[in-house]
Amino acid sequence: MDIDKMFKMPKLPGGGKRKMPEAPTPEMLKRIRLDSEAASDGIANGGGQDKGKRRAVTIEDEEEESETAQDFAPGGDADYFVEEDEEGRFFGGGLTSEQKEILNIFDKGVGEGAQEDVEELNATGIRKLLLRFERAANKNQDQRSKYPDDPSKFIDSEADLDSAIKALLPLAQVPALAYPELVKSGMLTKLIGLLTHENPDIALDVVELLNELTDEDVGDIVEGDEEAQQEKDAALKTLIEALLEQSIFELLVDNLGRLNEAEESDRQGIFHILGVFENILGFNPELSTTLVDKTSIMTWLLNRVKSKTHDENRGYAAEILSILLQNNRKNRLTFGDKDGVEILLNILSQYRRRDPVDGDEAEFMENIFDTLCSALGEPEIKDLFLKSEGVDLMVLLMKEKMESRSRAIKVLDYAMSGTAGTSTCETFVDALGLKSLFAALMGKGSKKSKNVTTPASEDIGHILSIISSLFSNLPSESPARVRLLAKFVENNYEKVDKLLEIRENAQLRLVIVDSEIDQEKKLLEDGEEIGQEEEDAWYLRRLDGGLFTMQTTDYILAWIAMEDDGVRSHLTKMLDRKNKSLKDIVRTLGIYHDNVDEEEVPPEEANDPNRAPSQKEILKALIAFLDSC
Repeated sequence: MDIDKMFKMPKLPGGGKRKMPEAPTPEMLKRIRLDSEAASDGIANGGGQDKGKRRAVTIEDEEEESETAQDFAPGGDADYFVEEDEEGRFFGGGLTSEQKEILNIFDKGVGEGAQEDVEELNATGIRKLLLRFERAANKNQDQRSKYPDDPSKFIDSEADLDSAIKALLPLAQVPALAYPELVKSGMLTKLIGLLTHENPDIALDVVELLNELTDEDVGDIVEGDEEAQQEKDAALKTLIEALLEQSIFELLVDNLGRLNEAEESDRQGIFHILGVFENILGFNPELSTTLVDKTSIMTWLLNRVKSKTHDENRGYAAEILSILLQNNRKNRLTFGDKDGVEILLNILSQYRRRDPVDGDEAEFMENIFDTLCSALGEPEIKDLFLKSEGVDLMVLLMKEKMESRSRAIKVLDYAMSGTAGTSTCETFVDALGLKSLFAALMGKGSKKSKNVTTPASEDIGHILSIISSLFSNLPSESPARVRLLAKFVENNYEKVDKLLEIRENAQLRLVIVDSEIDQEKKLLEDGEEIGQEEEDAWYLRRLDGGLFTMQTTDYILAWIAMEDDGVRSHLTKMLDRKNKSLKDIVRTLGIYHDNVDEEEVPPEEANDPNRAPSQKEILKALIAFLDSC
């Protein structure tokens, strides 16, 4: 089990799928009004087409319906029409007159008829929807080819095609039934072909539909119904595989290039395209390599995030960028080749003097930092980070009392980890980073928590990891290492006392977790064998419950005890006051040693005196020294 890798993985961005703002835009309301008016005209004028199945609507009927609409509020809300106060609010539902109008428009656009359509989504109803779409697409294609220079000849067929595509949106409610039929009928191929339609609005209709069809929340699955969930997953897999066969990634990225975000509809279209990428990658993360290899998406995303103005699409682009680099060396290297490190550092430099203006921009900043952390998992990116003066920027961010300070500490942790971080560690000390690092460790300028059982903050975890990397990577007897050791001696060993305080708090949390695990072991039936899987799960819980903090703290304490006699004497005295000794540190390091994967050393490097020792070798040497004390 590689504990280092386990705790070097940045969090996945965001919780849940990103959505567009809920407030309807003027364009959305205009479209709903037009659809509503068109539907009303169709009912009033289409009595003959129904062939007697629906009675004609008379003037008296319309008047009765109008009166009914005034008597009953949408959704049957009795407080809907309660009198408003002077500021346009009212005490019942809390809606203004403008919001009431919006609800009325939606009530007309999505009424009982739409609900009935969803209820009729059986095999026959699905085939009818697909047949209607096929006829509309064929008719539009035919009229466009006959009259390419006369839009008046094909504008009606284009409107019918727009309506037919939107009518397919309810298919997302029955994926297990609809998706195989969509693929088998060949209509998916025809649908994907419309992404190159001369009218961008038709292509945007298709993009919106694909975003809905590939959403992870498609279908109405009851929680716990595993069979229904499996059927949905199988249907979604069928759909995504068929989309990939139709070169969906290439077509969507091509559409990114022809959309103009100054237009509201195009802006939403780009949002939906990014949504399709998120949906597909969420279903199968391995496809991220295919997306980057076969398209220019990396270039587009980097250009989009470096925009000066912030909006939803910029934030979404940062999130997709972060997803693409998760656990993917090839994409990370492509990111480096596209000058991604320099671009992200330029973006982050603006947060040295100011904080994000709102929650959306704060999330954007977080995703940019996480993207950089993911990329720094590769030695090649560490080199680019160093050449782009990334260390100097992070040290500057640490000195400021801004939101970016915490994230800068995290980035430095990733940049300095492993043997590939040796140069970064030396540059960090030269950039006077130790002063800011230990100030953060001591909590200067922040209120100390009185609850000793509170888990160590994320900042403390990254700070300890940075110090651990410094001891692992800085050459012995080098000026940088001497300056590091001096920090633990100054002010009567206050940093050593701080480490012991952190260790004690982590141990208190670990006692609670160990007690819970012991109870679970007792609840196991007599004679039931505990397998390796259970042991691994319990070990992970112990790491999260304080053991990881103890291991990192004891690793640092072992180093300074071995390299400085004064520190060792003070450490022994402080441990004795708590009825503990260096043997307690040895036990923790022993657990650490047993759970670190052995790194394979190439035969040609095995006897090289200049070879950097592995983590397991370092732990073995520290344990041996402490045992001899």
